[in-house]
Amino acid sequence: MAKQERAIRTRRAILEAAGAVFDEHGYTSTTIAMVLERAEVTKGALYFHFPSKESLAQAVLDEQVPFGAVPQQPCRLQEIIDMTFVVGERLLTNPLLRGSVRLTVDQATPSGVDHSGPFRQWGERLMVLMEQARERGELLPTVEPRDTVDLLVGGFAGLQLMSRALSGRADLGHRLSVLWGHILPSIAVPGLLLGLDSRADRGARVLASLDLPAS
Repeated sequence: MAKQERAIRTRRAILEAAGAVFDEHGYTSTTIAMVLERAEVTKGALYFHFPSKESLAQAVLDEQVPFGAVPQQPCRLQEIIDMTFVVGERLLTNPLLRGSVRLTVDQATPSGVDHSGPFRQWGERLMVLMEQARERGELLPTVEPRDTVDLLVGGFAGLQLMSRALSGRADLGHRLSVLWGHILPSIAVPGLLLGLDSRADRGARVLASLDLPAS
């Protein structure tokens, strides 16, 4: 059991180190040597868990969507809002998430690494909530859930890129608040609008309510 726990910790340390290096340098410029130095593990330990740079990148990508976990809300639209803000808040400090997000939008990622996976996974997760929101009468009858989900996933990807370039993501919460301010009136029934919380500090408050760090 102790050996298994040690292996789990080692794998996590490698993933977090790889996330940081991929975030800082991108896929092409990242080397296994950089990850080894950051993780402070042996080459044998790394290759035991990840036989190639491609498999390491894929593992980093596969870690992304769980960072969007939020408490269940009575209103499913609020839950969707919370997911965007929590991911935005965690992007400020979490190297694994940051590396995963960079790999997702890195056009130099080779074909052997499925960097489109997070887009599909976010879409699937949000579609479940959006369909529930429709069943609960939260959406205007004109809303097409799939189109709205695609807009949200693509909009978040673009906003975080812009925010990273301009402010190191310091203004991402504000940008998300503006995004929701434009989207919500076009998808939510009027009676819900005043009760939905899309203020810029929503992510920090959700995490604080769970007593969880952003990382």
